Amino acid sequence: MYTRLDRPYRILSVILGVVALVSIGVLLAWDAFPRLFPARSHDFLGAFPLAIIAFAYIVYQCARRPACMEFVKAIMLAVAFLFWAANQLWPNLRQAILLNDIAITLFVLDVFLVMLGWPATSPDESFAETYAESPQERQP
Repeated sequence: MYTRLDRPYRILSVILGVVALVSIGVLLAWDAFPRLFPARSHDFLGAFPLAIIAFAYIVYQCARRPACMEFVKAIMLAVAFLFWAANQLWPNLRQAILLNDIAITLFVLDVFLVMLGWPATSPDESFAETYAESPQERQP
């Protein structure tokens, strides 16, 4: 766990994450028993966990206090989730395809930037990557 996490932000991000997970349970319940839910409820049930996890991730990043470019990248990922959520919430909207295509673009760009190692301000341990020390770092 990070030693520099701001506890209130950390707690809030975990609470929002739990809400997102519970909402996924409700979404899966809709899949198993759709007749128990109101008509068109799937649109909301599909959008809600995406939007909540986007907000949870931004709150978590606030707790981490990453470098500026890392925070920009985190915002990009959260916005991708929000576009995806909008596409789920309003699938019949004329612009739904555009919302979905923007989400896809941002997700692909995010993964590509991870593969490039951008931003280089700190390694991304969330992908379980290991980093060897350079010879300069080992010298006393």
